[in-house]
Amino acid sequence: MNYDCQDLIRLFADCFAVDFNTRLVGGASEPVYLPADADEPMHRIIFTRDYYRSALHEIAHWCVAGAARRQQVDFGYWYAPDGRSADQQSAFEQVEVKPQALEWLFCAAAGHGFRVSLDNLSGDATDPTPFKRRVVEQVHSYLNDGIPERPARFIDALLMHYRPQATLQLSDFNLDCL
Repeated sequence: MNYDCQDLIRLFADCFAVDFNTRLVGGASEPVYLPADADEPMHRIIFTRDYYRSALHEIAHWCVAGAARRQQVDFGYWYAPDGRSADQQSAFEQVEVKPQALEWLFCAAAGHGFRVSLDNLSGDATDPTPFKRRVVEQVHSYLNDGIPERPARFIDALLMHYRPQATLQLSDFNLDCL
């Protein structure tokens, strides 16, 4: 299957441009979220280069962010780059569970591969299993208790575009998949 970021940009616009005044933009060297300002009337989710997974990951962060956070650059989140200490990595993982769970759901809806990202190649070594387990548990929670409106809307659009006859099944999301 061909995974083109332009499809994501179009699907995102169809889902959210009007209701949330937000657009998806590729081509950056680093991802960032920028709220509307005097020069740009729309909020922008900017993803890395033309990386499909970067786009899905940044959309997931946007879906987690509440209205107040969506008024702040990068949603007002703290971020330490690669090279984090074990304590910094633990803090990073705490805020990444929900976005990575949504990203996995987005990937599954599109039929695209997923793996968790610890994003700390040169930092202190940590055991990824507890983080992976929390991501699986969050996906199960979303599927059992209901996916929030914005990510559910985007999942539906991805399914319609990539896999029109498919549904997301709880059995497809387990630790062995990661």
